[in-house]
Amino acid sequence: MKFIKQDLLTLLIGLFLFSGCKSTNSIGIEPDPDMAIEGELAVVGVNTVTVRDDVGSTLDLPRHPLGFISNDPVFGSTESALAMTVSLPAEGFSFGEDPVVDSAVLVLPYATSVSPSTTTHFYGDTTTSVYAFNVQQLQDDLALQRSFTSDREWPAKPAVIGSFKGKLQPTTKGRIVDIVPGKPDTSRTVSVPQLRIRLDKTFIQNNIADLDSATRSKNMKFTSVFKGLKVSINKAESTGPGGLLFLNLSSTEVLTGANLAIYYKKNIEGSLIDKDTASVYFPISTSTGRIAATIKHDYTGKPVLDQLNNPSPATPYQVSFLQPMAGLRSKISFPELASFVSNAKAGNANAKVVVSRAELVVNVASGTDVAPFVPGERLSLYRLDIAGQRAQLRDNIRSTVSTNPLDFGEVAFGGFYDKTNKRYIFTVTGYIQDLINGDTMDYGTYLAPSAFSEFNLSTPLSSGNRTVITSGTPGAGDKPLKLNIYYTVAN
Repeated sequence: MKFIKQDLLTLLIGLFLFSGCKSTNSIGIEPDPDMAIEGELAVVGVNTVTVRDDVGSTLDLPRHPLGFISNDPVFGSTESALAMTVSLPAEGFSFGEDPVVDSAVLVLPYATSVSPSTTTHFYGDTTTSVYAFNVQQLQDDLALQRSFTSDREWPAKPAVIGSFKGKLQPTTKGRIVDIVPGKPDTSRTVSVPQLRIRLDKTFIQNNIADLDSATRSKNMKFTSVFKGLKVSINKAESTGPGGLLFLNLSSTEVLTGANLAIYYKKNIEGSLIDKDTASVYFPISTSTGRIAATIKHDYTGKPVLDQLNNPSPATPYQVSFLQPMAGLRSKISFPELASFVSNAKAGNANAKVVVSRAELVVNVASGTDVAPFVPGERLSLYRLDIAGQRAQLRDNIRSTVSTNPLDFGEVAFGGFYDKTNKRYIFTVTGYIQDLINGDTMDYGTYLAPSAFSEFNLSTPLSSGNRTVITSGTPGAGDKPLKLNIYYTVAN
């Protein structure tokens, strides 16, 4: 730990905005020369331990993960499968007399992004990787389930009823044909890129079109028979480093939301000879049914596993690992904080250490920010309360009534990636002051990945970016994880 005296320090507050920015490096405001801090600066060391993150609920996610990272050089492999309820377009829906299914397509739109560097939520490789997905029918009705943790497997019937193999194009808006009964069909460009998987028309004929009217009278009766669909990666036919795509499965829009599109021939005015092609969309949405993900990580043979198996080595590790989707987080601690306070008071027991500003500076380890596995655009920082539950730091609590200048909101709290300096900075003034005063106990403080568009206090499941950060004792040429405390001493 070292102490640096300064009469005048310029304060740069990186206020990160969620829109209207071309890159994360341009987010913020210029410092006000009149906002300089008077006092001293102490650089306090920070310890890190890589630990597994908790499993989380995959119900009602803002974005649902699907895909396969086959061999991240640091984190190994990650895969995510989806189980989803398929709902009726309307209770009592009828295909008419003697419908004949022409084709069926599972339509899964990508989630759009507010990130400054992407237009859709995708993490990984789109240049060389080939992705192969299989679709199967679920064995169980999701509506009857009560647990949807990220590690739960959803059994499916063995028959593959649909498949996709090819490269993913998360920024390409394809063209599709809309069926117009009694009129020429029309072509249109979809507003959001989609993953479209063709399904076996015989299966759809037997398991949906030919169902009796009683089964299609109520959605709960239909789902108890049809069960739903499972989409999973076919690892044997997938090649390249791979990636994770994130889907918008919450929309209720018929033409832009996720659905099972069925194209079929129906009788014209009761004629068994004359038929016209029609289309119907069976919605797949969190508002109409259950959707769940199964997420797996395999760290075999990777540096991550060494830290998990030996969290307290004789020689401290030089890096720590952060991985979303119920992967990894870093438990941090401030072992030098007590000695800093003691030195600052210089033997005066009545003295008070007043924190003007405290910053947690988190640096990305060199050589770990190589495409396609680039660092996350945002991290989260939180603590555990006395009951072991996750809680916000005081600096990250939004308040419209507080007059305390330490009660910063989420934007000033920070945690956004600075690509130029390859670091993240959090404002933790209130938290450190509380620790110094004894108003808050450190029951556990954690760094973890977070989606750019929302701060993830719970286990992050809707983003894919992983990050390798330096520890308090980094390798040669790297900057350490550190806590900067600007302070004065009041007698």
